[in-house]
Amino acid sequence: MAVYDLIIAEKPSVARTIAQCVGASEKQDGFLEGNGYLVSWCIGHLVELAQPEAYSREWKKWSYEDLPIIPGIWKHVVKEETEEQFAVLKELMHREDVSSVICATDAGREGELIFRLVYEMTECIRPIRRLWISSMEDSAIRDGFAHLRPGSDYESLYQSALCRQKADWLVGINGTRLFTVLYGGKTLKVGRVQTPTLAMLADREAAIQGFKKEPYFIVHILCGDLEAVSGRIGDGKEAEDTAEACMGGQARVDSVEKEKKSTAPPKLYDLTTLQRDANRIFAFTAKQTLEYVQSLYEKRLVTYPRTDSQYLTDDMEQTAEAVVRAVCETGLAGGPITGEMNVKLLLNSKKVTDHHAIIPTLEILNTELAALPETERKILSLISCRVLCAVGEKHICETVKTVLSCNGYVFSASGKTVLKDGWKASEDAFRRTFRTAEEKEPDEKVLPDLAEGMIFEDVSASVSSHFTSPPKRFTEDSLLLAMERAGAEDMPEDAERKGLGTPATRAEIIEKLVRDGFVKREGKQLIPTEDGMKLIIVLPDTVKSPKLTADWENALSLIAKGEYDGNAFMAGIENMVRGLVQTYHSVSDSQKAMFGGGLGGQSEVLGKCPRCGGDVLKGRFGAYCRNKCGMNVARAMGTVLTDGQIKSMLAGERTLVKGLQGKNGSYDAFLIPEGIEDYTYIRDGERVEASRYKVKLEFLKKGRKEKKEGKNADAD
Repeated sequence: MAVYDLIIAEKPSVARTIAQCVGASEKQDGFLEGNGYLVSWCIGHLVELAQPEAYSREWKKWSYEDLPIIPGIWKHVVKEETEEQFAVLKELMHREDVSSVICATDAGREGELIFRLVYEMTECIRPIRRLWISSMEDSAIRDGFAHLRPGSDYESLYQSALCRQKADWLVGINGTRLFTVLYGGKTLKVGRVQTPTLAMLADREAAIQGFKKEPYFIVHILCGDLEAVSGRIGDGKEAEDTAEACMGGQARVDSVEKEKKSTAPPKLYDLTTLQRDANRIFAFTAKQTLEYVQSLYEKRLVTYPRTDSQYLTDDMEQTAEAVVRAVCETGLAGGPITGEMNVKLLLNSKKVTDHHAIIPTLEILNTELAALPETERKILSLISCRVLCAVGEKHICETVKTVLSCNGYVFSASGKTVLKDGWKASEDAFRRTFRTAEEKEPDEKVLPDLAEGMIFEDVSASVSSHFTSPPKRFTEDSLLLAMERAGAEDMPEDAERKGLGTPATRAEIIEKLVRDGFVKREGKQLIPTEDGMKLIIVLPDTVKSPKLTADWENALSLIAKGEYDGNAFMAGIENMVRGLVQTYHSVSDSQKAMFGGGLGGQSEVLGKCPRCGGDVLKGRFGAYCRNKCGMNVARAMGTVLTDGQIKSMLAGERTLVKGLQGKNGSYDAFLIPEGIEDYTYIRDGERVEASRYKVKLEFLKKGRKEKKEGKNADAD
């Protein structure tokens, strides 16, 4: 009997690439076969944590009395939309001719979690080996298979991923239910990372809204080709008097300071710096950049994107030299490198964690790059440009600062002369090639030759008026930087990981805030909505502190290295959740009204929810259960109900609804509620569990009623 190694990748596209490399070319249902291998795939997360109602029927409804929700023994379930592929993997994992399972999901924390949960749910007992690669090139895949490692080497990484998943579940479920129940309006989503991120946006917006602009004035004197300026002057009359005193007068150069400055080449890209530059230069969102670079990775054109390293390992010197030559040959970066290149600047094994920096692969030489989507070509070119910049020479300039005096008043001027373009020549070539959305900084002036004691006669003077500026709103560029640095000032220098989230998760955090209605985009700016501002006002520091969340992320990193106990981490999360529920147990009606809840004239009570007994309230976008238990009270049979019809249905009364849709067109009927039933639907790619009315129908036909029983309502 033939014996197979079962390879499980994270996505079908990656599985096909690996299968081609190992010679598994025969297509089967849900996998590929050949040359002693079976190659299959997950579809993202096939397995997820169970919802609260899987532990207890009481936990299905949203009520303060049932909080905190902390499972004793955690349960996982197979996602409904991926059950078919899960069944394929389960069958493969239990085949008698499978000798071992090779984990080939993305080489990181979440990739490990995706595979291990499937492995556990299928109750597989085959030994695990791990494929850990940073490139989808054939040579990298073959090298990875030549150096497969035991699955046990990654047990700590798996435990870290489990702790991340459980912590997010605990904070999300308990925080969201607690504050939604207390305030009674829209669903107030709380998250371990997204809430501190929203807090940074809200704090910035509060500073902007509270900012009071103040006028100031600057006096300019013109001395031939030299313009010098005063400092800020708060009083307009004082500025005019200064200008008048200097007009037609004599200015003397009191000092001239010249200094040579050099700017070292930038480091290679990690995911966060790539997302920041792509937002600044091309106005791509962080999520878009991740999607484009992930596609390039799967096309074998760049190395693994979800990295927080900006260096290559010391043994990659020859690879780096080859990549630089390939970038120059393809013209991806807009032009060839100028001056000498120093590849050793890219190498530092001590600063490489799970994966090295993002660089192009040599496949760029064998690919029709013009056929790539424009968005992907821009990202590939940006990565290529960074490689040329990173190996370039220093950028050298001379700065000049001069101080002048005129009738007892002091003025200053500054300028800069570039002595050597160095690595910035590559950056300039890139900018000339691509039209960018980047805001260009004004060029610094070149000052005339100056010497101390030089005199300028017949000076002209003028006054310009200005206002102080409020803080700038966040763009995705600046928010990603803030997320990366959050809490860093309070953490030790050798902390394994700092900031909110990871490079792989920050983009989705931003998207969730936008999706949930707490943040909106205006151009490149990210602005908290009114509800986002209110949410941060009512939430305690426990769940919105960037430092606390950054501490958690660092702890997860230490767990992955086997240097911190996962049980201790989870105990801390559970204690925090318990303390949150104990501390926040009631709010006033006026506070409830902040989000459209409460009574106080804000929301009319239409009846009692048939699922949980909570008040059903009239809201701006339809009726809803105050407890957010998942009961759809606003629709029946796919039709939106009026307030009167909702009241009637909630009271259990026979209710006439017109315009119901059927196979043969619309019709009118009486709906008679007979309890509720559960159902599921997909929203934003996630499975949502809900309830709807269960009804009998009494049809109206030719002036008489025709009864049909057992027809269930189809709530949207």
